[in-house]
Formats: sequence, structure tokens, C-alpha cells
Amino acid sequence: MKIVSMDVMSTGVVAYFVLMSARDGSFTPIVSDVKNIAYADPVPQAVILTAIVIGFSIQAVMLVGTMKLSRNHPTLDTDHIERSNTP
Repeated sequence: MKIVSMDVMSTGVVAYFVLMSARDGSFTPIVSDVKNIAYADPVPQAVILTAIVIGFSIQAVMLVGTMKLSRNHPTLDTDHIERSNTP
């Protein structure tokens, strides 16, 4: 459940940034002969793509860690796992 909640938080942050940066009437910044058009800023788009990739990689690392823990401790009880790993 912790992994799913981290994924939901990451998706929520991305959705919030997309909502805040969405503007009507903005065009893609492509070189053309037309002057004085409201272009969309590509920096927030790059930040969002980076956030998506980082969120995916964090989720993959957490799933690998969960697989390793499940091999050593075949239980879903986190208290039991923490008690057995403390000195």
C-alpha cells in the first residue's frame, strides 16, 4: 500500500503542475514565419517529463526492495519485519 500511495502522490503532483501550466491559445514553439504568437513554455514540459521518469524509477526500486524483503520475510506485517531486523 505504501508503494501505491507513493505512486498516487507522484501522479497527483504531475496532475497539479499540468493543471497550473495549462493555458488556452498557446502554440508549440516551432520556427515559422508567423510573428507575435503566444508560445507555450517548454521548460515546465521538460520538468514534468523528468518527474514522470523519476517517479517510475522510484516505484521500480521500491518494488525490487519489496521483492527482496518478501524472499527473506514471507509476511505482509511490517511490524514483524521491523522487529526481526532490529538488533
